Amino acid sequence: MITSSSNNQIKNIIQLKKKSKERNRQDVFLVEGIKMFREVPRERLEKVYVSAGFYQNPQHMQLLTNVDYEVVSDSVFDTISDTRTPQGILCLVKQFHYERKDLTKGELPLCMVLENLQDPGNLGTIFRTAEGAGVTGILLSRDSVDLYNPKVIRSTMGSVYRMPFYYADDLHAVLREWKTQGIALYAAHLKGKHTYDCEDYRKPSAFLIGNESQGLTEETASLANHYIRIPMSGQVESLNAAVAAAILMYEARRQKGT
Repeated sequence: MITSSSNNQIKNIIQLKKKSKERNRQDVFLVEGIKMFREVPRERLEKVYVSAGFYQNPQHMQLLTNVDYEVVSDSVFDTISDTRTPQGILCLVKQFHYERKDLTKGELPLCMVLENLQDPGNLGTIFRTAEGAGVTGILLSRDSVDLYNPKVIRSTMGSVYRMPFYYADDLHAVLREWKTQGIALYAAHLKGKHTYDCEDYRKPSAFLIGNESQGLTEETASLANHYIRIPMSGQVESLNAAVAAAILMYEARRQKGT
């Protein structure tokens, strides 16, 4: 049992929790909780750490069958956990590496394009909602929040294991390429001529969502085939990025009858 926070494995986990550079160097990320552990593709599971309290619960032993795990004292586990009420299980998982083409597979690709999204909760929620709505992939600008930030991972509720994504060094180049491939680009924009439910998404489509406070940059918005808006009442000018994305994704799903 690991009983000291000065243990090298524990110090490494703390670095992985805090630093995206270290996560990328080791090509791993951290996940916590029983649900997230259950859904990890087993070929990507590197190592599991469980608290002493978790290990001593007989109901948990079956979960650990054929798994490489290390028991950690409860006090030390608290130092590596990223939650207020740890469930007692934390995993190191190999990172996913998709190609751009993985986002647009199928006859009717439906993609989300996120420019400079910064809130971890928003990104995780978009991933989770995207899986539910049948989105085929998520394209992110390089300056968006790190998907492997523990707060993002927690918000995905497991969708990170299944939703293809790609960070683009040149977002605009990818969008231009998609347009030549016949993918219609819809920018969620205050200057939208039509409301979101007046467009036809029963064709290859992508929704463009901008930064939480600034929205889409002018250059990115200018690449869209259509500006669309979500009608507002009262003095509200815009919705939370994840909420707006959810409305658009599920309208596309509704139109497709799925």
